[in-house]
Amino acid sequence: MNHNYLIELGLEDLPANVIDNSIEQFMNKTALFLKQNEINYDHIEQFSTPRRLALLIVGLADKQNNLKFEAKGPSLSIAKDETGNWTKAALGFAKKNQIKPDDLTTITIKNKKYLYVKKDVPGKNTTKILPGIKDILTSLTFKTKMRWANYSFEYIRPIHWIVSLFDDQVIPFKILDIKADRKTYGHRFLGKEISLSNATDYELALKKEFVIANHDKRKKMILDQIKEISIKNHFNVQIDQDLLKEVVNIVEYPTAFMGSFSKKYMAIPDAVLVTSMKDNQRYFYVTDDNNKLLPKFISVRNGNKEYLDNVIKGNEKVLEARLDDALFFYQEDQKHPIKDYVSQLKDVSFHDDLGNLYDKMARSRHIALNLGQKLNLTNTELNDLSTAGKIYDFDLQTQMVGEFSELQGVMGEIYASLAGFNDQVAAAIFEHYLPTSANGELPQTIVGSVLAVADKIDTLISFFSINQIPTGSNDPYALRRQTTGIVRIMIDRRWNISLSRIFNELQKGKKDLIHPMGFQKHILEIDEFIRDRVDQQMYDQKFDSDIIKTTHCILDLNPLQIFEVANLLSKHRSDNDFIFTIQNLSRVQRLFKKENLADYKKMSVNLNLFVNESEKKLAKETAIIEKDWNQSKNIETLYFNLKKLVPVIVDYFDKTMINDKNVELRQNRYIQMAILDNLITNLGDLTKLVI
Repeated sequence: MNHNYLIELGLEDLPANVIDNSIEQFMNKTALFLKQNEINYDHIEQFSTPRRLALLIVGLADKQNNLKFEAKGPSLSIAKDETGNWTKAALGFAKKNQIKPDDLTTITIKNKKYLYVKKDVPGKNTTKILPGIKDILTSLTFKTKMRWANYSFEYIRPIHWIVSLFDDQVIPFKILDIKADRKTYGHRFLGKEISLSNATDYELALKKEFVIANHDKRKKMILDQIKEISIKNHFNVQIDQDLLKEVVNIVEYPTAFMGSFSKKYMAIPDAVLVTSMKDNQRYFYVTDDNNKLLPKFISVRNGNKEYLDNVIKGNEKVLEARLDDALFFYQEDQKHPIKDYVSQLKDVSFHDDLGNLYDKMARSRHIALNLGQKLNLTNTELNDLSTAGKIYDFDLQTQMVGEFSELQGVMGEIYASLAGFNDQVAAAIFEHYLPTSANGELPQTIVGSVLAVADKIDTLISFFSINQIPTGSNDPYALRRQTTGIVRIMIDRRWNISLSRIFNELQKGKKDLIHPMGFQKHILEIDEFIRDRVDQQMYDQKFDSDIIKTTHCILDLNPLQIFEVANLLSKHRSDNDFIFTIQNLSRVQRLFKKENLADYKKMSVNLNLFVNESEKKLAKETAIIEKDWNQSKNIETLYFNLKKLVPVIVDYFDKTMINDKNVELRQNRYIQMAILDNLITNLGDLTKLVI
């Protein structure tokens, strides 16, 4: 016979952003619990609202499957005494496994016999196992926790009730002073206490008390109601998916409604209006057929339609209060020139040990112009970059951004345009923040892209210079995200630029633009930190792990080159001659590692010390490839040139004793190997490739 089991955890209102993860955790851990305990079931239905996390396990078996039990005991030599009687060791083993000593068998392992027991263990009734669900509930993890009353127990929110119902039978357990029961609760204001007769009554019983427990059904109700309002009023409602996800998780019984605000607020930039509605009030904004913003909004009430007019008026009043502030700030901010806001940044700390924001902008501008020259930007673009670099954080001192911090960059672009700066400069002010998440939108303009990378480079080396280096999950200054931004922009823009070279130039650059403590002592850590972000991007794009390990060792820290090598190796690894090519190129690299030839990299080979044609040919061909690489920096060409060189390398190893007894000959050959390794390592450490 199949059964149904309902487990519900009733809580103080949960933050919207933890609900989806919490119910998924709950479901996954419960499925694992049932699997580990050999309890069969059909499927699990999940329910979640701000006040509850619940699962309905459908089609549960009466009891566990019978278990196969095996155990190895003491060796036979100590299981019986000299007279053939069972020893305490044997008797203890038998008792532990609930079997008569004479029923024990033996097993032979490495020519030695041991006592052994093998038996079928009847499965326990499911009702005896289910109280273990308590351990699942208490094991759920959350980023933040709290305590309440006098308990030391920590959880996301205080627990108010627990339902544990196997068909019509309560499965008892207790968390703190809360006993599992059959009682649940409807909507906080519209519903009442419910005593469930059966586990399957759950969803319908809650609906009668104004709780839509199923997340997807709640979401559909909201979308259907919004669609009905939009059709009736002939406008379009912009459904932001993140906002929709949040709204679904802050209501138990949704009722959508339309509100409006005065047309005078339409003088405020759309970005401010949308932020006030979406981010501050959780409203969906409305547009006409031409995508023009309208002075209306859609919100969702946690309740029914009773007294809805009062709710609408209250929401309109709250929004207009926000918009009054926004309109005032917008008008006041424009009364002051941008240079005044820039000057105020001298009094705004970037970090206690890293000076003010004005100095940070100066450092970032220095890096940006260096980058711009390497990228061959036009004079116009360099001028725009210089201008943007002088002012790009100014809006942090405006009243609008002070009140609506999420508009930083957005208001900078708007105010810069109003002040007469051209589109490139204005866009760069907004785009220097991008991407704002690991997979977020990238800058679209060249000036914005350069400024974004420069600002992030300065942030990275600045915090490393004061030992604020991310460890484990600790990354208070979001250096991983910012470094990922550097990598993504450089690859997206196809900038063939060496970050190693940029860092070296910065070390030798204008000392007043580099933090006094310097980042030189951390240069290797910075290099490795960036390479890890490049690796992560390659993992995200499904490159083979051995290729990622190979390219991690490329000498030059050039994200685009590293990605190009990864693509090249992935593309050619199925070629018929790939294994032969890699085997012989990696032979050079293995020799380089074994003999530790790093000291020979800066030396020149002496042509007069060659004693056979294979040496001469290898040196000549290597020099040609080296010259071509230095001029073109084309990875594909380098690979094919090295592939053509492989027969020459093979001939060289066949005819040349590298570790010659003659010191001069040996050192000269080491130099040749170092030169060749230097070229090959532009493709990474090929010894790490799985061939």
